[in-house]
Amino acid sequence: MTDPAETLDLKPDSDATAEDADRKSIHLGFLGRTPPFTKRQRRVFWIASTAGFFDQYDRALLSLALKQIQAGLKIAESHVGPMLSVIRLGYLLSLLMTPFADVFGRRRLLLYTVVGYTIFTGLIAIAPNERTFVAFEIIARAFAGAEAAIAMVIVAEEVDAAYRGWAIGLLSAVSSSGYGLAAIVFAFVNTIPYGWRGMYAIALIPLVVVIPLRRVLPESARFEKEKLEGLKPVKIWEPVARLYTAYPRRLVMMLSISFLSNMGGNASGFLFPKFLQNAHHWSPGNVSMLFFFGGALGIVGSIVAGRMSDRFGRRVMGTAFLFLAPLFTIWMYTASGWSIVPAWILGTFFDFAGSMILSAYSAELFPTSYRSTAGSALAIAGTTGGALGLFLEGVLYNLTGSLSRAVCYLTVFWMIAPAILWFFPETSGRELEEISPEAKAL
Repeated sequence: MTDPAETLDLKPDSDATAEDADRKSIHLGFLGRTPPFTKRQRRVFWIASTAGFFDQYDRALLSLALKQIQAGLKIAESHVGPMLSVIRLGYLLSLLMTPFADVFGRRRLLLYTVVGYTIFTGLIAIAPNERTFVAFEIIARAFAGAEAAIAMVIVAEEVDAAYRGWAIGLLSAVSSSGYGLAAIVFAFVNTIPYGWRGMYAIALIPLVVVIPLRRVLPESARFEKEKLEGLKPVKIWEPVARLYTAYPRRLVMMLSISFLSNMGGNASGFLFPKFLQNAHHWSPGNVSMLFFFGGALGIVGSIVAGRMSDRFGRRVMGTAFLFLAPLFTIWMYTASGWSIVPAWILGTFFDFAGSMILSAYSAELFPTSYRSTAGSALAIAGTTGGALGLFLEGVLYNLTGSLSRAVCYLTVFWMIAPAILWFFPETSGRELEEISPEAKAL
């Protein structure tokens, strides 16, 4: 029987043999080693990882510097929850962009999105008031959400089936290092010129470097194959239409899990730096140290989840990780003294691990012709759930008078997600075409 991977090779056999001979694994310090990538796969992986890096940096800045942004723009405490909810809704706009990746190609859209994200990140740094700040954040999130969805699809389509979970987990971990950079920068928020505005401006330097780098990114081999066979969509609305008609059961389950887990857990992550400063009287420097050193241990959860899901299955490991994450979240919001440190590290570990499994499923459960659109749909469900969760946190805070109680009550929704994940098909070690053939419904 023909190996499905061989049918995707668009190069002469001699070129393919040369690339296989060039396979090697690279050591990345505390993140461990990469899978045995070919030269092409290494290039794709590193360029794709820049998308999530800047998205995580931006999200971290808003969370870490929320107290300073609130003071600088004179945002009332009653506006914080609704403001964060509205900003998260910017990810909804990414669905207007990702279908272009299924029609015109992953490479082109990844280049265009970084240009748009760069422009609006710069505008955030000079926002004069709350309304313009929120508007620029919304548009920047739209570009960032599209970037992250397309990058995940590119990696899933390029790496070998045996290492796909490992590669996606490593992509999530490398991308999350943007959070680490934000944590380092935040330690100097009181000394950096223009404070939190300077933190946003710093992101412009590497962004400008990335723009020409992405021009050397090769197009996805699977996309090129479908283009040659005439299977790719030709109209912008087609990927969305196919997504909602071909695999409806998978789609509903995926969107439900993303919605519930973000509804239950998003507020806990966003508000934790402020919680440490207000409830535990931590300084920005202490918060920065926790998020940098503790976060480094936490994001390893993505890699562990990737490798374990390749070995033991996405469904089993995903269910376990999604069940443990809310339990440790409750601990970190009720812990006293320095016990809050291991609670946060373990909570972050299982949160990243569970999110990695969901990201892998979003890229595996749907065909090439609308795989990018599926990733965006997952982000939209998570965004909507997260926005509702932040809104409910404000309501629960008014009822209980306690941030920690409000966050802990919300985790009830998070705990429902693992029960749904258990009914997903197993995807580890299987080729994408076997998991989700074109034009086939359940």
